[in-house]
Amino acid sequence: MSRQLEFLIGDEFDGKKIQSFLRGHLKMSARLVTSLKRIENGILLNGCHARTIDIMKKGDVLTLSIPDEEPTVIPSGEMPEIIYEDSDILVINKPALMPMHPSHNHLEGTLANSVAAYLLSKGKAAAFRAVGRLDRGTSGLVICALNRFAAAALSGNVEKEYLCIAEGIFEGSGTIDKPIYKPDPMKTLRAAGERKDAVPAVTHWESVLTGKGHSLLRIRLETGRTHQIRVHFASMGAPLAGDDMYGGSTELISRPALHCSKASFIHPVTRASLTFCVPVPEDFEKLREYISSP
Repeated sequence: MSRQLEFLIGDEFDGKKIQSFLRGHLKMSARLVTSLKRIENGILLNGCHARTIDIMKKGDVLTLSIPDEEPTVIPSGEMPEIIYEDSDILVINKPALMPMHPSHNHLEGTLANSVAAYLLSKGKAAAFRAVGRLDRGTSGLVICALNRFAAAALSGNVEKEYLCIAEGIFEGSGTIDKPIYKPDPMKTLRAAGERKDAVPAVTHWESVLTGKGHSLLRIRLETGRTHQIRVHFASMGAPLAGDDMYGGSTELISRPALHCSKASFIHPVTRASLTFCVPVPEDFEKLREYISSP
């Protein structure tokens, strides 16, 4: 079944076309608006079929039917911990070492597979639309939109906070402002520095505790580049513990010590302000205890 959304028209859109509400207020893409126009009962005004050029009045009820999309991956695998769920979003606590998406040599065992299987078990069908992504080795919060409207509304509008443990001593707080580029287009490795093809990248950090040559840091990203936190701290001579791709040691932890601990956003439909937090997993906590011990 498609997702139905209802909106009560207020003063601001009295005398305006439906098109202006869809594109201006809801920020719908032209492609999604076209989809609504093509499906039966995609756009209703006070329960009657409506066109995007029709005029609305204060007190009108606009009903939209967001079309379902079939999953594009194999539904399989156990679902990780669900932190929150409703008709529009899933908030998931992704375990470390679980990839987000299938690849050519890894068709199953990913978060996308698990979400597809979970939704299928509930009689739902939806494409996997993660709002932002976490690296395979990173644990923590992932927000999944369950329809195209929610995905568009959340894109670029989720504030995340990370915890990481770097191999170096950082006191106070600071900002790393270094562009990031790919030295080899055929590889996933990134580097920080000035180059023609580099893209801006800004990372804000705050020291939580230090010990045994390591620092537990709270991170906020101004930009969201691939491997940004990992690359930025490696460029400071302080790679994340466990991040052997960027020079970190795997002696104390076997994957990058990076965890998305907090996510905040405005719900795309209810407009409620939501914040979710998850604790660090066991391997991260053991490392934190080690560096904070006498």
